[in-house]
Amino acid sequence: MAPLADEMAYKLDAVEATSLGPDEIDPTFRSSCIDLVSATLGGKILACSDQWFAEAANLLTPTAPIAQPGKMVFTGAWYDGWETRRHNPEPFDWVVMRLGVASGVVRGVEVDTAFFTGNYGPAISVEGCFSGDDDEVVSWRGGRGRWQTILDARPCGPSRRFGWKLAHDDNGRAYTHVRLNMYPDGGIARFRLFGRAVPVFPDDAEAVLDLAAAQNGAVAVSCSDQHYGTKDNLLLPGRGKDMGDGWETARSRGRDHVDWAIVRLGAAGRVQSFVVDTAHYRGNFPQKVAIHALAWQRLDAEPAAADEAWREVVAPTKMGPDQEHQLPCADPDALVTHVKLTMIPDGGVKRLRAYGKRMA
Repeated sequence: MAPLADEMAYKLDAVEATSLGPDEIDPTFRSSCIDLVSATLGGKILACSDQWFAEAANLLTPTAPIAQPGKMVFTGAWYDGWETRRHNPEPFDWVVMRLGVASGVVRGVEVDTAFFTGNYGPAISVEGCFSGDDDEVVSWRGGRGRWQTILDARPCGPSRRFGWKLAHDDNGRAYTHVRLNMYPDGGIARFRLFGRAVPVFPDDAEAVLDLAAAQNGAVAVSCSDQHYGTKDNLLLPGRGKDMGDGWETARSRGRDHVDWAIVRLGAAGRVQSFVVDTAHYRGNFPQKVAIHALAWQRLDAEPAAADEAWREVVAPTKMGPDQEHQLPCADPDALVTHVKLTMIPDGGVKRLRAYGKRMA
């Protein structure tokens, strides 16, 4: 990395990080982190140096990039990503974005150059800051401002996912905004910023919150299957736009089959009620769902689906299409850290809510 760093006129702090191959990225981050800048979570592009060929907003699209060979638009060939003009006179192009959570601690970075073959960005870096003022952050543009290095300059190549796991998280330093720098210009299809949300909880300990919301720090840690839609979608805000942004499993054929997803709540608390939303699932909603809960003490592992500590807090309950199902918790006084949603036998659920009071 030294030769690449020496070429950069804009100096960054050296950061210790492990490079990850395309097949290592999801197993490394998806059970312990969320994508802090995902558009579905509320991540937003605030400004960029250039987006002549393709808009920077595409970077935050949650779905995988696509290609449409031969499709031409006014600016040239169509690309599903962010692409800037050639011959950038500055050291790098940049895009500033606000996280989709109040703030977040970063664990890793992914840059995907899918379908950018002769026009990919040869190198990237990532910086972050903590600010309550979008205008202030945008005013720094490509300058130093108060940016702090998250990931120093790293080489990229054509049409591939590149990942980096940070060795340290700056002692839990939280960021509200990040800037992705691309040296010197070119194209990137997707940008992911893996980490954990740092929610701003109300001072009132009696306030009822959705403890299963990603924005409140919840993470979907494991599931039995996610053939059509990922478990992480269960924790997103809103009710989504179609069947593609929920959790949906493959059709089952065996008797007594069930599918399950385990969620680590954003804070330990006492859950009063749940909502299971089957929005947009009209012919493929589960026949029934059940919910189990436990208070998990271990820090070195997450609970398994078959752990004996799970206790049923919602008995198997019939589901219907395209609606929010209000489900009271059978034990609202119990302390809960994790919940397990079970679909009987399979199907799709858009969102899971767990309303309760966090432990003071």
